[in-house]
Amino acid sequence: MNTATQSNIRDLFERVKVHSISLRTSTLKQRKELLNKLEDWIMNHRKEIHEAVYKDLQKPNQETDITEVFVVLSEIRKTRKNLKSWMMSKPVATSTTYLGTSAEIFYEPKGACLIIAPWNYPFQLAVGPLVSAIAAGNTAIIKPSEFSENTSELIQKMCLEIFRPEEVSVVLGAVNESQELLALPFDHIFFTGSPQVGKIVMEAAAKHLSSITLELGGKSPTIVDESANIKDAAKKIAWGKWLNAGQVCIAPDYLFVHEDVKEKLIEELVVQSEKIYGSKETYGGIISRHHHNRINDLMADAIDKGADIEFGGKSDRDNLRFTPTLLSNVAKNSRVMEEEIFGPILPLLAYHDIKEVIDFINEKPKPLALYVFSKKNSVIEKVKKETSAGMMTINDVVLQFAHPNLPIGGVNNSGIGKAHGHTGFIAFSNEKAIVKQRRGLTMAKTVYPPYSSFKKFMIDFMVKYF
Repeated sequence: MNTATQSNIRDLFERVKVHSISLRTSTLKQRKELLNKLEDWIMNHRKEIHEAVYKDLQKPNQETDITEVFVVLSEIRKTRKNLKSWMMSKPVATSTTYLGTSAEIFYEPKGACLIIAPWNYPFQLAVGPLVSAIAAGNTAIIKPSEFSENTSELIQKMCLEIFRPEEVSVVLGAVNESQELLALPFDHIFFTGSPQVGKIVMEAAAKHLSSITLELGGKSPTIVDESANIKDAAKKIAWGKWLNAGQVCIAPDYLFVHEDVKEKLIEELVVQSEKIYGSKETYGGIISRHHHNRINDLMADAIDKGADIEFGGKSDRDNLRFTPTLLSNVAKNSRVMEEEIFGPILPLLAYHDIKEVIDFINEKPKPLALYVFSKKNSVIEKVKKETSAGMMTINDVVLQFAHPNLPIGGVNNSGIGKAHGHTGFIAFSNEKAIVKQRRGLTMAKTVYPPYSSFKKFMIDFMVKYF
C-alpha cells in the first residue's frame, strides 16, 4: 500500500479546499454526471469489487453484492432521482411579526469534506457517504481502512479513474495518515468506526470547529419475548448476527430471551445457523489476526466466568475463521457483556420480566440499534418508549440500515448525526437561512428606538399576544 506523505496530504487538502469554493455554484446536471460515472464504474467493475472484498474478508460474492454493491447503487439511484427537489430552496411560512418579508432555506455545500471509513464493509462505508457528499456539491478526501488493504486500493483506483484529484481523492495509510488529515481544517468530517476512535475524531474536529457525522457502534440488544414466533426469530437473528462473520456494527450484540422459550430458541438457533452458514461458501472470515485473537480472548473470558457454549466456539487461527458461536449462562461482568463484540459470538441471557431487560439496557451506553421480537404491542411500545437507541427494528434485525427513507445513525455513544438518502444530503449541506425584507416601512421599524408611548404599547402587545 503506497501511503501519502505529510506534504502530499496538505497539497491534496489545499486542492480540494480551493475547488470546493467553485462547486458552490455546481448545477444539478453536473452533480448527476458524477453520480452517473460512479454508478457506471461500479457496474463495470463488479467482479473486481468481489475479488478485493474476498481478499480482505473472505466474503462470498453474493454477500458482497447484497451488502456492498447493491446498497451503494441503491443510494446513488435514490439520490439521483430526488436530487432536484433536495437542491431546491424551501420557502418557509411568515409569522405576523415578519409581515412584508419572505424567507427560505437554501442548501449550500459545506465544502471540503473528509470521509474516514472502516474495514468491515470497506466499499459500502467509504462510497456511501461519498454519494451524499457529491450530491450536496462538496469535494472530498476519503481515508479507507488500512486493514482492508485490497478494497482500499480499489477505491483509490476508482476515484483516480472517475474524478479529478481536486474533486475526490483517496489517502491510503494507517494511523499517521489519519492524524495528518484530522489536523487539517475540513468543513465536515464523516467518520464510521468505534466510539473510542470517534472521541478522537470529535476532539480533532473541535479544534477547527468542523461539523461532524459520527457513525459509531456499541452493544445492540435483542429481545425475544414469550409471544414471539421462535423459528422466525431464530432464522432472522442467525442471519443478521453472523452476517460478515459478526463484524457488523448493527448486528445483535447480546440476546435477552424470556425464560419460558429459552431452550426452544437455542434449539432453533442451532438449526438455522447450520442451515444458513453451515458451509464455507456462505460464511466469511475475520479481518486480521489481531481481531481474531481479540475474539478468542472474549470467548475465553466468558467461559472462565461460567458461560456455556451452546454451539460453535471453533477457532481456526491459521485461516482467520471463527464459527458462529452461542453462549449461555453468561456472567454480566464478562467482557462479552461489557465490550462491543464485533465478531461471531452471541451471548444469551434469560429474563423473567421485561422490566429487567429495560433496566439493564438503560444502565448501559445508548446502543446503535435495538431489536424486539414479540407479538405483544404492549411490550413493543414499552421498549420503544422506555429505552433510547439510534434505531429500532421490530421482528427483524439489520434491515433498517438499507431502508432508503430512514435516517441512519446512533445517539450519544453510538453516534452523532444521521446518514443515507435525504438525511445524508442534509448532513453534507449547510441549511442557510435567508430572509428577504421589503424596502420602506417594515414591521421591524415600528419598534426601533427611541421608544415612544406608541412603540412601548406595540412592544407590550407583541410580548403578550404574538
